[in-house]
Amino acid sequence: MAYASNTTTTPLSLAARFTEILDQGRASYAAWRVYRETVRELSALSNRDLNDLGIGRGEIRSIALDAAYGQAR
Repeated sequence: MAYASNTTTTPLSLAARFTEILDQGRASYAAWRVYRETVRELSALSNRDLNDLGIGRGEIRSIALDAAYGQAR
């Protein structure tokens, strides 16, 4: 015996689309702020402090990207 079912999705309303876009914007802004704060804090450290942490000055951007977005680019 075979069963058939129809599944339809209703398109998002204008308000729902606007809310989704707004939420994505907030999440992007929050990630960008984490990135900027991480770069700012690590850049403020001396080379000696960075060496104590095992970080080279050239790695700051990569570390900040990983902290904010979960991946180094």
